[in-house]
Parts: sequence; C-alpha cells; structure tokens
Amino acid sequence: MKPIIQVKSSPGLYHVLAVLTVGVWGTTFISTKVLIENGMHPQDIFFLRFLIAYLGIWLISPKRIFAKSLRDEVLLLLSGLTGGTLYFLTENTALGLTQTTNVSFIICATPLLTTLLAQMSSQREKVGSSLVIGSLIALVGVGLLIFNGSFVLKLSPAGDLLTLSAALSWAFYSLFIRKLSGRYSATFITRKVFFYGILTVLPAFLVHPFSFSLETFTRPAVWMNLAFLSVLASLICFVVWNIILKQLGTIQASNYLYLNPLFTMIAASLFLHEQITLYALCGVILVLGGVFLASRKR
Repeated sequence: MKPIIQVKSSPGLYHVLAVLTVGVWGTTFISTKVLIENGMHPQDIFFLRFLIAYLGIWLISPKRIFAKSLRDEVLLLLSGLTGGTLYFLTENTALGLTQTTNVSFIICATPLLTTLLAQMSSQREKVGSSLVIGSLIALVGVGLLIFNGSFVLKLSPAGDLLTLSAALSWAFYSLFIRKLSGRYSATFITRKVFFYGILTVLPAFLVHPFSFSLETFTRPAVWMNLAFLSVLASLICFVVWNIILKQLGTIQASNYLYLNPLFTMIAASLFLHEQITLYALCGVILVLGGVFLASRKR
C-alpha cells in the first residue's frame, strides 16, 4: 500500500516543518501544567493524549495491522516504549524530584546523545565541523535561556538520572524511526508508536490508578488543553517529525530540539507573563545562530 502522506518539495520545507514542530512541542509545557493543576497525573495525561491521537490517526493511516517482519514489529514496540512511555514518564517524574532548570538543561543534551548513538550504530550520517560547533553554540544559548543569568544547578541524583534517561529514550526513538522510515509510511509508524505507547504505560496504573473524575473533562481548560496535546502536539506533530527524520536524518533533525526552550520562553511570556531578560535574549541569539550553523548543508 502506498503511503497516504507524500511530501515532495525542496529540503528547505523540512527545515521549516522542523522549526514549527519544535515550536508546538515547546508550548506543551503550558498545557501540561494546566492539566496537572486540574488534578491530572503525568501518566493520565500521557495515556489520554496518546489514546485520543491513536483513535484519530486511524482515519488517515493504512489499515495494515502488523509490520512486514517480526524484527520491524519489535522496532515499533521499542519506538512506542522509548518515544512514548519512557520519555514522558521519566521527564515528568524528574520534575518532581529535581529543579526545573536541571530538567530543562539536561534534556537539551538529546541532540548530542542522538549524534553519538548515530555514529556508534551507523556511518551513514556524517558529522561535519559546522554541525559540532553549531550544536555547542546552541547548547550554550540553551544554558543562558534556562538559567537566565542565575546559574543554580543543584544536583539531585535520582531526578537528574531520570532526566538523562528521558534524553536517551528520545535519542533511541530517533534511531528506531530512522531505520523504519524507509520501509513504512509516517502515518503507519506513528499509529504503531501510539499503540505501543498506550500498551507499555498500562503497568504504571498499577502504582497510581486512574482517578480523574469524568466531571472534570467538562471544564474548558481541561478538554481544550487535552485536545491541543492530543491532536496537534501528538497526532500531527509526531507524523510530521517522523517525516522530518526520514528527510533530514536523525542528527540534523535532532539539532532543532535546541529551539525547544526558546518557544517555551515565548509561550511563558505570552500566557504566564514571565519576563524576558537580557540573558534570555542573548541565549536566543546563540540558539538561533547555533541551529543555523548546524543545519547548513555539509
């Protein structure tokens, strides 16, 4: 069966899509925070957003049930586990054990970890000097954005290790998707990721049972933010990101994740009225410059 979504355009389109996708993901913190304030637990939010996204993607995804081989089916299972359950649960749990600045900074090591894993697993994607230098510049910019002129990094082994686990999970997810993208459509891969993400998060409810009342879903703040996380941030963005990974490669695409704190800062300024300082502006310049340098054609 031919893929339903076929994007044929210049490479510049995928760079634009990468920026837009990371932009959406950078604002999900606001929605997640609102849902937590309304009584939802991290596993509740993850389960519902993936469940709604899974039901929605059935409308556009090929109706193939299983992959072409057992090996590919296992890769899809690992993709749902790493890019879904492990990533979201470890990151959200870490927020309760360590400082937010620690989590934000450590999670931005994802592009570097992805580059390292990609080089260890395959020589297909070469790393040029501009990519390395651009990545380091962007990482410095991320530090300025997050710490905002006040460098306070208090070590919390449990929380920091969980955050590092989240970064590693997404790095492995990127590699798994890269291996699968040449054989399956982005919509089929994404649907399977949602399915296995839902399946592998179920054991978490043995520890923290789902106790969110149905009445709360009638609140506009709840269903609107849940719809944003499910439809735009999950269904649409995961499909688009899997296409980007195929077209740009895991290393180049992952460097756009450095823009995540930038969009979080903008969203926090607009919706939470947090102040943008001179340090943050300097961080913006370094992040944009570093990402531009890293994304240049080698």
